[in-house]
Amino acid sequence: MAGQPIYILADGSQVTRGRDAQSNNILAGKAVANAVRTTLGPKGMDKMLVDSMGDVVITNDGATILKEMDIEHPTAKMIVEVAKTQDDEVGDGTTTAAVLAGEFLSKAEELLKKGVHPTIIATGYRQASKKAVEIVKSISIDISRDDTEALKKVANTAITGKGAESHKEMLAELTVEAVSLIGEETDDGYVADVSDIKIEKQAGESVGESKLVKGLVLDKARTHPNMPEKIEDAKILVLSVPVEFKKTEMDAEIKISSPDQMQMFLDQEEKMVKQMTDKILDSGANVVFCQKGIDDLAQYYLEKAGIYAAKRLKKSDLDRICEATGATNIQDIDEITANDLGSANLVEERDIKGNKMTYVMGCREKKAVSIILHGGTQHVVDSLQHAIDDALHVVAVALEDGKVVAGGGSPEVELSMRLGEYASSLSGREQLAVAKFAEAFEVIPETLAENSGYDPINKLVELRSKHEEGNKRMGLNVYTGEIVDMWENDVIEPLRAKTQAINAGTEAAVMVLRIDDVVAASPHSNQAAPEMPDMDMDM
Repeated sequence: MAGQPIYILADGSQVTRGRDAQSNNILAGKAVANAVRTTLGPKGMDKMLVDSMGDVVITNDGATILKEMDIEHPTAKMIVEVAKTQDDEVGDGTTTAAVLAGEFLSKAEELLKKGVHPTIIATGYRQASKKAVEIVKSISIDISRDDTEALKKVANTAITGKGAESHKEMLAELTVEAVSLIGEETDDGYVADVSDIKIEKQAGESVGESKLVKGLVLDKARTHPNMPEKIEDAKILVLSVPVEFKKTEMDAEIKISSPDQMQMFLDQEEKMVKQMTDKILDSGANVVFCQKGIDDLAQYYLEKAGIYAAKRLKKSDLDRICEATGATNIQDIDEITANDLGSANLVEERDIKGNKMTYVMGCREKKAVSIILHGGTQHVVDSLQHAIDDALHVVAVALEDGKVVAGGGSPEVELSMRLGEYASSLSGREQLAVAKFAEAFEVIPETLAENSGYDPINKLVELRSKHEEGNKRMGLNVYTGEIVDMWENDVIEPLRAKTQAINAGTEAAVMVLRIDDVVAASPHSNQAAPEMPDMDMDM
């Protein structure tokens, strides 16, 4: 049996080894970065994404583009995760994070071709990443929570380039006011959870009609037109169970032999619904918000009692109502007590551009904040929501950290130069990796220039010259092509946007570099067992 091969992998499995595996993985990472690179900056282009159902998304938000794209390659998915993490942690800078991760891989490929071992590159990258975070923190600027002008500039920077420039001042004001209302001091410091801000979209009217509401806005009307339109001093009951006749969970057959029996059956149904509504009335509630349905008969009883009711609310809306009003989400109508009710000064149905919506105002908690966005078409409103989401997140991050940096590529140029100096102070092959890591940051100012129609080489040389003179905040004005002080030109980003992009991009690049074999299962194999390449074994 000497030399007889033993097959461990399923038939049809594919194995890519060594340099081929590394090259394929790096190529996939670079492809993802290039897919979003043209969207970077205020003059970046948009992408139109059409899914299998024909729904269209038009955006230049990196995280949205990568999420909507049907990406199959496992390494490409790792770069998508970088953008997703950036979006979750900071809200903005997703394109920067993806482009940086791709450039880190591209520079590593140059070292691999020279024969530098991937482990050496990984070690150097981690060392450079740690130093880069120190450098960017050293050039950050402290802002106070009362500095609303600086916070508006942070919001403006996030909104710029997302199709809402004509109204960005107004939107920035809305953003800063909304985040300020939901922020609070805790034992762990200042916290601003933007999930407390509810965004409602309404196609129609101009973007300038968008407004902030100090309360909750629900995209639901009253269940019955005869119910009161307005309830003052509202006692709010929140239900996640239906207010209707309970049907049996299994098939049941009822034999009725006379009209009297039929009437008894109907009377029993009515009695059950009446008992449920009596429980609601006995609690003292005058407003009912229900996640499920409300029977027509139940609506009649509630309407007669002067109760405002809305049904088919989203679970997320119910959670917000509970948090804002102090109500308890009831799972069983028989267990309702007066202590389960929330309170608000006013619950009212209002007509917003032809759509009836429910306003819950004067909530017990200040954190009840809503923003109503308007736009000419649904696509405009959707694009506007992406811009507002980014702005809300960056303002919240700036408030929490109290640190910001100038934008326009200025931090990246400074990082590139300072890391280059740091690399020359090192000995060993890690120096090569740190130097390439430093070069990778130049992709951001180069891309900004390229997307704005300027020569990237010329602009990078001008930027480096200004930074050599000690002007750390000099960046590219994409509208004029001049190298100017970004702080004075109101281009400001939160510090966390940079540190998160550096850390996430580095970790993704290092993970990809350490892969030397890719074992892909056969498409016809149903087994989930671990696979290994074929081996010859002498016996």
